[in-house]
Amino acid sequence: MQRAKVNRGINPADYKDVWVIGEQRDGVIGAITIELLGEGKKLAKALEKKLVVIIPGADLGDKVKELLHYGADSVIYVKDPLLEKFSTEGYANAIAKVILEKKPEIVLFGATSLGRDIAPRVAARIGTGLTADCTKLAIDPEDGKFLQTRPAFGGNLMATIICPKNRPQMATVRPGVMEKAPFDQKASGSVEIYEPKLTEKEIRAKLIGKKSTEKNLVNLVGAKTIVSGGRGLKKAENFKLIEDLAEALGGEVGASRAAVDAGWIDQSHQVGQTGTTVRPGLYIACGISGAIQHLAGMSEAKYIVAINKDPGAPIFKVCDYGIVGDLNEIVPAITEAVRKRNQ
Repeated sequence: MQRAKVNRGINPADYKDVWVIGEQRDGVIGAITIELLGEGKKLAKALEKKLVVIIPGADLGDKVKELLHYGADSVIYVKDPLLEKFSTEGYANAIAKVILEKKPEIVLFGATSLGRDIAPRVAARIGTGLTADCTKLAIDPEDGKFLQTRPAFGGNLMATIICPKNRPQMATVRPGVMEKAPFDQKASGSVEIYEPKLTEKEIRAKLIGKKSTEKNLVNLVGAKTIVSGGRGLKKAENFKLIEDLAEALGGEVGASRAAVDAGWIDQSHQVGQTGTTVRPGLYIACGISGAIQHLAGMSEAKYIVAINKDPGAPIFKVCDYGIVGDLNEIVPAITEAVRKRNQ
């Protein structure tokens, strides 16, 4: 597929509606799609436009109709036999084709491995900009511009970016940041099947098989409980305290950037602006002082418990329950109490 030339003389009035690029794996709709629909509905309401979700695939059947129950006014099912398995070029080309034809005003991708892969390629093909890894989206009430906010300079600065000339305005959104759209049993809308008519020549790389791995995947975004450790643990071996409590609670292990930078735990556990943004039901911060970058990544948790020996730590200003003391004594005591409760 040839890349479109950037058209500096476009008429923004020709572009309409807010689009969400949906994700699915083996017919299962990804959680990021529901999060994007929740935020997309707010943007569409502010602009007085419709919310449309685009879902690529080959044999999704009635699965596409489920998206109507999460606030979408309509679904465009981009259907093609060559989209049965994910491929970078196949997905990017198919999505670019439907965008060029139907001209949405705003397009949202998840900042997932899939979204990060195809979003910049789609932007290049249609000749527009892309703001990556956004943590906040809004519509300017004065001029209707799409305001896309993301962390910059290592999370020390929040930058708000606009795309004043080209359309559509596109952004990837960090998973776990936006609240999921509620399910509405009575919702209704239309489903359109769009056939991009891809060719084999358009897809140079193909999936020929999958290899299983014994490595446990970290699911911070979907976790209901997260127990995180920070610099206050003093050494990597003390993460065993965090792991034991997380296991007892049936949760995941998180970490501050300081702990990751020290090499005590893998980066996949990092919570914060430069890590994963989470909103669990319970977040327990152990030995974490509460740097602004970390707080921005977990402050939306329903309940926050902080354990720190420094009574002046910033984390105590945002937590629901704070315990001042030695985590090496407090965390094992909590773990023991939880295990007894579970018996």
